[in-house]
Amino acid sequence: MKIGLDQFVARRAALMAQMSSGSIAIIPSAQMKQRNSDVEYPFRQDSNFYYLTGFNEPDAVLLLMPGRMDGESVLFCRNRDKLMEIWNGYRAGPEGAVNDYGMDEAHAIDEVDDILPGLLNGVSRIYYSIGKDEELDQRVRHWLNLIRAKVRQGAVAPSELVMLDCLLHEMRLIKGDAEKEMMRRAGEISAQGHVKAMQLCKPGVMEYQLEAEILHHFAMNGARQPAYSTIVGGGANACVLHYIENSEPLNDGDLVLIDAGCELDHYAGDITRTFPVNGRFSPEQAAIYELVLKAQKACIEFAKPGVLWEAVHEKSVEVLTAGLIELGLLSGTLSEEISAGRYRDFYMHRIGHWLGMDVHDVGDYKVDGEWRPLEPGMVMTVEPGIYIAADNENVEPRWRGIGVRIEDDILITAEGNENLTAAVPKEIAEIEALMAAK
Repeated sequence: MKIGLDQFVARRAALMAQMSSGSIAIIPSAQMKQRNSDVEYPFRQDSNFYYLTGFNEPDAVLLLMPGRMDGESVLFCRNRDKLMEIWNGYRAGPEGAVNDYGMDEAHAIDEVDDILPGLLNGVSRIYYSIGKDEELDQRVRHWLNLIRAKVRQGAVAPSELVMLDCLLHEMRLIKGDAEKEMMRRAGEISAQGHVKAMQLCKPGVMEYQLEAEILHHFAMNGARQPAYSTIVGGGANACVLHYIENSEPLNDGDLVLIDAGCELDHYAGDITRTFPVNGRFSPEQAAIYELVLKAQKACIEFAKPGVLWEAVHEKSVEVLTAGLIELGLLSGTLSEEISAGRYRDFYMHRIGHWLGMDVHDVGDYKVDGEWRPLEPGMVMTVEPGIYIAADNENVEPRWRGIGVRIEDDILITAEGNENLTAAVPKEIAEIEALMAAK
């Protein structure tokens, strides 16, 4: 499953349609990063760059120049090099960039300092995301200064520098049909990985063994990398929100919280499930779990076009706080506990985040100072949780060390929403039945 070339061409055209006339956008690729000695981290393309090109090589720069007669899309990339290709694999080269990626024009990246300053001559505005790559920031300033030095010879230097994010991130926030299909598949693979972990789990299994089972399933289904560092937290480790050590044994009588999602062709899945190591919830675990599930269901049902982003979070606060009062973990009235924020001792994060090419995807949550309404094509996570620290002496001992989070990926549709990750069980009876059948 891949996003088609026509989609990348259409995205570039859509972005240029929003740019002012006589402008240029400069979008760099990601670079290889050294891990240690002669070893590099696995390459992962910059999301903005890939969104516009589908080009999965480092050391490249994309230029978009709306209305340019000689070609609007210009790519600088590595030349073909037979020796380097023997060592590191195929390169498209400038010719491949035109023939295989729909670029109007392409050059070797080694020529960028010679060619790009000339392309800036007569341009009034540069769209560029300054502050993300200091080395490239310096080069952009250098290119500008080269043009400024020639104004007495008739050159016209750009007079405006505008952040590209304001245009590009809004495009990425609303998913097209091909993106929705990719995210459905990423959600399915991620869900199946969680099912595998439930089936493997039993007392004595190590946290990292569940992680390995999940990552193995991802890779066997074409998703070689997770979308983020996998969390497998047993017992009190579930109360550490970003626990990634995954090094402890899973103990009889504890819950285990798994937050894991695959990345499929640069699109992320993001799921959290919490279940008992021995396959049976204790009464206290079941009470907390059912409360979190109740909140999640209420928020998913509530998330639809026109509803404010913040209102979904407020719904989670209302349901969880009421439940904590009912369980005796909070003692005031609902309005008192919400106003004082005492629920944050148990629920200290937001209801979710945008999801797409980045697991915490781009897009503003407020527009003109106001919380934005949900729109069809947005994908968000819904992930309420309750975390009762093992050393919380304000609650009875029977509650301590219980951490529960339940997370699904929700596509906003014209009719309401679609749960992209519904294939992994989350009802207590379903979880217990699945784990008993292994």
